[in-house]
Amino acid sequence: MDARTRHEPRPRPGLALAIILTCQLMLMVDATVMNVALPRIETGLHFSASSLAWVLDAYTLTFGGLLLLGGRLGDLYGRRRMFTGGILLFTVASLAGGFATSAGFLLAARVAQGVGAALAGPSAIALLNSTFTEAKARVRALSLFAGMSSAGFAIGLILGGVLTEAASWRWVLFINVPFGLVAAALAPRFLKQPPRHDTRLDVTGAITATLGVGSLVYGLIHAADSGWGNTLTVAPIVVGVALLATFVLLQSTARNPLLPLHLFKDRNRAAAYANYLLGPAAGFSSFFFLTQYLQDVLHYSPVRTGFAFLPMATLVFSMSRLIPRLLPRFGPKPLTLVGTVLLVAGLVGFTRIGEHTAYFPGLLWPMIVMGLGMGMAFSPLMVLIMHSVRPEDAGAAGGTMQTLQQTGVSLGIAVLVTVAGNAARSHPATAVISSTTAALTGSAIVAALTVLVALTFKKIDR
Repeated sequence: MDARTRHEPRPRPGLALAIILTCQLMLMVDATVMNVALPRIETGLHFSASSLAWVLDAYTLTFGGLLLLGGRLGDLYGRRRMFTGGILLFTVASLAGGFATSAGFLLAARVAQGVGAALAGPSAIALLNSTFTEAKARVRALSLFAGMSSAGFAIGLILGGVLTEAASWRWVLFINVPFGLVAAALAPRFLKQPPRHDTRLDVTGAITATLGVGSLVYGLIHAADSGWGNTLTVAPIVVGVALLATFVLLQSTARNPLLPLHLFKDRNRAAAYANYLLGPAAGFSSFFFLTQYLQDVLHYSPVRTGFAFLPMATLVFSMSRLIPRLLPRFGPKPLTLVGTVLLVAGLVGFTRIGEHTAYFPGLLWPMIVMGLGMGMAFSPLMVLIMHSVRPEDAGAAGGTMQTLQQTGVSLGIAVLVTVAGNAARSHPATAVISSTTAALTGSAIVAALTVLVALTFKKIDR
């Protein structure tokens, strides 16, 4: 028995799953935990109304833009090592962000959090895939992972409300520190190191993708303040589209691409990737507007705002527990089709809100419908994406999925901020209500596209 074998952790799949799920929950929570705290951050650090979106986008853009590179780094240097290192960087950046004294300081910390999350995220999925090799156990683990990802967005709103109300907005960042340190300490002891795969880093591809998405989102957010005729709106959008087109071209010819295009040859995987972009753009980005509506229009406290999303979070996670039993019986198409229709219905329900909308039934019913829809629509997608993927592609497949998810959130917020800004200028007397309903209508339209994609799924082997 060599030294490497002696130091490999004993198989503890339950504990390994708990560590990975805790990590994923922490990364996903951080995408929305700031939402409820945004009004206080805006006042405390002197953000403008439109630039406030960068508190969210600085994290999700960096996270999404570097995920493909993070997956390849895990292949090259070891997924357990990148998982641990990414969690440590995320934890340190969270601590720094909690002490931010200016808008720039906070945004820099959010960027560093995104880098850490991009290193840890793809390795988390690859570690899950290599820990659970039996088909039913893997489907269950992947469904729980997907459910934790979806529920994490809503849990972040609840946690953000409690911490902001009870202490300060700074604690929405400080709370990551103990969980991050524990996860980083336990990972080397209880996570098995999958075999490494020789590869070369596509740094050019990573830079092109990150700058392309960042430029596109910057232009869209800038349009909310300055309109579509402004040079600083049009130029970044054109540059962003050109960079993303260049990225796809580079990937088609690269020897070790960050985004292996053959992953899209499987029809189910390609459709699942499409909905991992469109779904978050529609559903999760709507939280940005709902949290501000609850506080600015209905005058909810931060903690009351957070708990308003509890039914949604509960249903999303509950549905993820049912998916492993429903998926082999019904297949992905009926589940995702029903889920996406419910998602659209929930978002349409939100477009009816007004200045005096009561939580019940005006907000509660759309949240229940939307929670059921998100749980059914998104949980099968991870199983479809990782189903039959080759071990050497596990990091890239998982990284691509998370890249599309985070990019969808970033683009969704950017587009809807622009829609909201235009509506506010057109109806100044009812600016807040008009901008919110316009943004949520846009969310419903994007969600309708996920229904069309769901129609293309085919049944997977049992």
